[in-house]
Order: sequence, then structure tokens, then C-alpha cells
Amino acid sequence: MLAGLAIAATALAAWALIAPDRAAPRTPIALFTSLPLLWAEAPDVATMLRPEGAMHWARAALERGHDLVPLDSLETLGTRSPPLLLMAQPRPLSPQENVALDAWVRDGGRVLLFADPALTQDSAFALGDKRRPQDTVLLSPILTRWGLRLTFDEDQPLGERTIVIAARRLPLNLPGRRVAVPGGACRSGADGAMARCRIGEGAVTVIADAALFERQEQEETVAPRRDVLLALVEQASR
Repeated sequence: MLAGLAIAATALAAWALIAPDRAAPRTPIALFTSLPLLWAEAPDVATMLRPEGAMHWARAALERGHDLVPLDSLETLGTRSPPLLLMAQPRPLSPQENVALDAWVRDGGRVLLFADPALTQDSAFALGDKRRPQDTVLLSPILTRWGLRLTFDEDQPLGERTIVIAARRLPLNLPGRRVAVPGGACRSGADGAMARCRIGEGAVTVIADAALFERQEQEETVAPRRDVLLALVEQASR
């Protein structure tokens, strides 16, 4: 009897050591995107939700330690919203969404924004189809409000290259440049492809490209993209 109790106590002690890792708190992340990160591009909802469809690598990476909260509108942002908002090639914002987003950031919200002026990844949908990801991001009102402007060099060569951000290599393809307005609250870096802004009590990290999210199938190509995405999430959360 005593031997059995001793074994049980030992097992419980061992479980107590590993339980914190297995039951680690999952930080929610709000997701606002036009990219097919949660579901594959498909002509109808039934096909989109088929379980045999491969999960996008970015969704799998984020869901390892976070609960993703998809948003259809930013008007609902408030004190109960997740502390970090990931905006990946978002659609144009309404005036009400611009106001709500700015107020939420100034109250302490964090934003990681991927805003690509010339999206290079393929889409199953034709130009003009509302289901197609945004080919170019139109966020001038909120960026101007935060002290940023976007420029784009139309003569730059097409093709992927990488830059170092957060000690990781970030892929770029026809990126824009985030230029901080003099006297503003933003600092540009990474050859203009990135900017970091302190807005009130919150912060915004802007990447002027979204090539990072192109679909990958092989672990050797997924791994470096996963690493830099998670590093940027951690950095933007501060």
C-alpha cells in the first residue's frame, strides 16, 4: 500500500514538473487579413473547409502558442480585444475603423502590420474578384496619422531577396519603403522596409511587404519563415 502511494506521489511530482509546459497560457492574437491564412482559396465554403486541405504554415506556426481571433471589422476593437493585432495585407479601412484602430493603439494596443504595395503571391481568383487578396494596401489615412508614408520603387527588380530583422532573415519581393515623417513617433529601419512607432501607450511595427506569407510545402523553406514570423510577433508584442 505504502509502496503504491510512493509511486503515485512520484508520478504526481513528475507531472507537476512538466504540466506548466503542457498547459502554458496561450496568448490570443487578433488576425485581420485578406490573405488565405486560415482557409485555402476555394470557389465555395464547402471546399474551403475540407479537412484534407493543407493548413497554411503561418497558421500552424501561430497556433502553436497562440489562439487566433479572426476579425471581420476593426470597429469592435476595445479593452477586451487581444493585446496584439496581426494585420496581413488588410483591405482598405473605413473611416470608423481608422478611428477605432488609432484609439485602441493609443490605449496600449500592439499592431504587427504587413502592408505590401505590390503583392507578388499567386491567387486562384482573377483581378477584381472580391475573394482575391489585396494586390496593394491602401492605408494612407492611418499611416499618415501615425507619422509614416509609403513609397514604392517601380524600377526595382522582381525576385525574392532577404534582409535581417530580429536576428532572422525576412524574405522580400517588390517591397515598399516605410518612411518616417520627420518629428514623428516612428523610426525606419531595415533599408526602409520596416518601421517601428510608439503611439500613445501602444506600438506599431510595420513591414512594407507580405512575401513572407507565400505558401510553402517543404520544412526546409517553412522553418526560416516560421522563425522570423514568431520573432516579429514577439518583438511587436513588447
